[in-house]
Amino acid sequence: MDVYKAIRELYAEKQKLDLIIVALEQLESAEYGVADQLYKRRGRKSMDARERREVSGRMKKYWTNRRQSPRVPADTSKGQTNKS
Repeated sequence: MDVYKAIRELYAEKQKLDLIIVALEQLESAEYGVADQLYKRRGRKSMDARERREVSGRMKKYWTNRRQSPRVPADTSKGQTNKS
């Protein structure tokens, strides 16, 4: 068996594998770069007219119910003891 020939073949195979690894790493980084841009959103989500009407209706109902409910006075005796 020719040892030098085997070594040359192994080096050639290593070079091919190195090129494949580099190509795969570039492909992977490109995919993650695009995915990161798609998933990173900044600011508020904009609402269309239908969504604004729905929120408006819910808030009107909320405030109507809140105004109609009787107010419960705050408990002012907390922390005070009545020693008579």
